[in-house]
Amino acid sequence: MNIQPRPPAPFLPVLAYIFAPEIRAWYGNASLATVFWFYGVLTSSTLILFYARLVYLKMIVAEQVLLLLLGLYTVWILVSIWRCSRDEDSAWAQLARFLTVAWAGNAALVLVFRQIELLTFFVGLSGGS
Repeated sequence: MNIQPRPPAPFLPVLAYIFAPEIRAWYGNASLATVFWFYGVLTSSTLILFYARLVYLKMIVAEQVLLLLLGLYTVWILVSIWRCSRDEDSAWAQLARFLTVAWAGNAALVLVFRQIELLTFFVGLSGGS
C-alpha cells in the first residue's frame, strides 16, 4: 500500500512569509532589542490599552476573546524574549531575562484572576453589571 503524503496547504507559505519576523523571534534568531521593545513593550501596551477599553465598555464576550489571545501572545513574547537573550552575555540580556520572569508572574496573576472574574459573570454569580 503506497500512501502519498498530502502537499502542504497553500496558505502555509504565505503565513510563513507574513509572520517570518515573529517566527525568527520564537526561535531566538531576532534582535533582542526589537523583540523586547517593539513586541514586548509597545505591542503589549497597545493590546493592554485595547483590553482596558473593552473592560470600560463592558464588552464581556470581546473581553473574554481578547483575554485568551493575550494569554497566547504573552506565552509567545516571553519565550521569544528569553530565547533571543540567551545568546547574549550583556547586562541588557540579563535584565531582559529578569524582567521576563517578573512579567510572567504578573501576567499569570492578572490573567488568572481576570478569568475567574469573567467566569463568575458568565455563570451568573456576579452581583451586578
